[in-house]
Amino acid sequence: MARGLARDHDEKKTTLRKGAARYFAANGFDRASMSGAARQLGVSKALIYHYWPSKEDLLFDIFDDHFTELLEAAQAARSKGLPGLIAAILAAYEDADPEHKLQLDALKLLPEEKQVPLLAAQRRLVAMMSEAVAEVAPELTPDKLRAAVMTIFGILNWVYMWHRPGKGMTRSEYASMAADFVMGGLNRIRSE
Repeated sequence: MARGLARDHDEKKTTLRKGAARYFAANGFDRASMSGAARQLGVSKALIYHYWPSKEDLLFDIFDDHFTELLEAAQAARSKGLPGLIAAILAAYEDADPEHKLQLDALKLLPEEKQVPLLAAQRRLVAMMSEAVAEVAPELTPDKLRAAVMTIFGILNWVYMWHRPGKGMTRSEYASMAADFVMGGLNRIRSE
């Protein structure tokens, strides 16, 4: 008779995934190992392999979970316009700095077949942002729209590099400032 899943299976998997993301982000995915992740997490390597057959599968799961949360947050905020979308993305990033750093540094290290669904998720997020920007500035040419959207992601994507919780602005305060900055910039572009 097959053994069922432990009651805390999903909780353990989430804890391991988050810990592995911190380890990979701190050490660089290409230099990190499953042994090192196990050591860092204080678990056996066998436990990690119980959940993921390879380091690449673990990284894929980290990204898949991160993108799922980002897309769900963005989808829920769509009715709140561009400022709401910006706030939702920054809120989703708040507890995901390691995952976000890995997204920027290690996505390209996955085999191509594992990158395809993740890149599609990124494109969905960019499309949502493009729609929100187009609602504010419908007269933007496709080139200007793309540049505006990528500029917004530039403002949002690097917050993990400098923001320290408890020091200076909160993420919510930064989200408000970023939204004001973006809206002001779009209004300036529209008046040209």
